[in-house]
Amino acid sequence: MLSLRHRRKHFSQIMVNVRTNSIKAWILAARPKTLAAAATPVLIGCSLAYADRVFQWIPALLCFLFAFSMQIDANFINDYYDFLKGSDRDDRLGPERACAQGWITLEAMKKGMIITTLLSCLWGLLLLKYCGLEMIPVGMLCVLFAFLYTAGPYPLAYHGWGDVLVIIFFGFVPVGCTYYTMAHDWTWNVTIACTACGLVSDLLLMLNNYRDRDQDKISGKRTLIVRFGEKTGRYAYLSLGILAVGLCSYYAFNGYLMASILPLFFLILHFTTWREMIRIFHGKELNVVLGKTARNIVVFGLLLSLGLIL
Repeated sequence: MLSLRHRRKHFSQIMVNVRTNSIKAWILAARPKTLAAAATPVLIGCSLAYADRVFQWIPALLCFLFAFSMQIDANFINDYYDFLKGSDRDDRLGPERACAQGWITLEAMKKGMIITTLLSCLWGLLLLKYCGLEMIPVGMLCVLFAFLYTAGPYPLAYHGWGDVLVIIFFGFVPVGCTYYTMAHDWTWNVTIACTACGLVSDLLLMLNNYRDRDQDKISGKRTLIVRFGEKTGRYAYLSLGILAVGLCSYYAFNGYLMASILPLFFLILHFTTWREMIRIFHGKELNVVLGKTARNIVVFGLLLSLGLIL
């Protein structure tokens, strides 16, 4: 296996136009395109609060800031530990990683992780004014699992737990806690929205794992697709979107007819993207599908949110 220094030198030669530890390097390391996916669950939570006439601007803003800083923190942590574990090799198919490319030094990335973690804790502390001390354990779990995802002796992402964590931390936690911060309550409407949002958010991880199935097998990363094969990943991707929209039909029987109708339009994009995923099948070209999947997640969030508001 290549040494850390050799791998960093090799990758840094690929992107010589990015100066090490520069502002541009940090922006690339933060992966700003992922922030849309982080914002979508908070948007749905805000829409639920608005529908129940309990929406508040300040806690909503703090929830968005917490989601953004936690997403960036998770990106930094994954970048750092995936590189240390040797997962970001020169056969990587996904978007470039900062440590592997030499954009950010390991020492600087450690500091970046500390800063984003503390910033997330700051937004969380400010939220306590609106939601109460009972939310402290939730915030602590967000920070803890951001590290446990790829760090520690039992990195969860390497043992097939990634999909479960996405449903929890991109569904139940951001949607439910955003609503709870304003309403101090939890309803079946919230549970359905949490589950649907978590399933749709998992599309991004499912596509990542589908694209990286051969590399993950080499790295010892036992994702669901590595365990059960390409066909499982193919149909799991399709099923997640269909199930999420199916859950939204609940709202038709609970006074939110548009919240059950509008998400149906998401299925058009979802099915088209799935067909493209099958056609491409493997390789870096699947990154095009990755971008469209991220777009679809945002579209789903907007459609469901609009349906709840209307």
